[in-house]
Amino acid sequence: MPHQIGRKVLEIEAQAIQNLIPRLGASFDQAVDLLVQCRGRVVVTGMGKSGIVCKKIAATLASTGSPALFLHPAEAIHGDLGMLMRGDVVLALSNSGETMELISLLETVKRLGIPLISLVGNTNSTLARNSDIVLDVSVDQEACTFGLAPTASTTAALALGDALAVTVSEKKGFRLEDFARLHPGGGIGKRLTMVKELMHTGKQVPRVTLDAGMEEVIYEMSSKGLGVTSVTDLEGRLVGVISDGDLRRLLQREREKVLSMRAGECMTRDPVTIGETELATRALNLMERRKITSLMVTDEKGGMVGVIHLHDLWGTEMF
Repeated sequence: MPHQIGRKVLEIEAQAIQNLIPRLGASFDQAVDLLVQCRGRVVVTGMGKSGIVCKKIAATLASTGSPALFLHPAEAIHGDLGMLMRGDVVLALSNSGETMELISLLETVKRLGIPLISLVGNTNSTLARNSDIVLDVSVDQEACTFGLAPTASTTAALALGDALAVTVSEKKGFRLEDFARLHPGGGIGKRLTMVKELMHTGKQVPRVTLDAGMEEVIYEMSSKGLGVTSVTDLEGRLVGVISDGDLRRLLQREREKVLSMRAGECMTRDPVTIGETELATRALNLMERRKITSLMVTDEKGGMVGVIHLHDLWGTEMF
């Protein structure tokens, strides 16, 4: 049955990745340290199917804070060697470790004093013997019926490349804000939008002082159209909020006194707030959990800097 063949392929490839785990040790740590200390680019190189994996590894490194590029080894020996420079680190991938085009790069890499990390299936190969750090990505068998097409071997190499990239990223202290900066477009960029990019600021922010009368409160809420107003002290620090829901509940309890009350008497103290550099997704999560439609945005001293409404989040189509 076709699904049985597919299952066997997945089992073989999953086992190939599992077999990498006990091999992680001093060599992996050294490779990570070398990549963290790299002041140039990580130049990832490989031929054929390995080259395709190299492109993905280079892309993952670049998107997680390590400048990286893919160098086609055949094109390198026909003029593209100028892409290599002192300060780089070369990450070479070859299952056999005897790929002619990669071996041809060794003289230039050595002459420039560029550290070489190899991911190889044969740790006794020419490439491995000439590498500063060797990472073993050998597999017991390929998932191909004939055991020839690179399948389990490329899966294992790709997984180890991911392990390197993620570990290096964490060692560098790569932050979510950095990730957002490198992914401004697409679905990832939308999910990583910051509150400050969506919030209302300046004159768009509804605000009244503690001693503001109810007519002023209602006018501010209506004119700004957010169904809420902030209440600030004389220094501009947020001390409370009044929502349209607060007003309705107040009218039910104190109908005859409402218009004579001051903002400080009817506000909700200690309102839920968020910082302007927080992710918009966290703002949405807070609103959903607290069952509110607006969040006041404050600085580290409690000063009002903006307000974000549920509709602002929906408008981004990030969710």
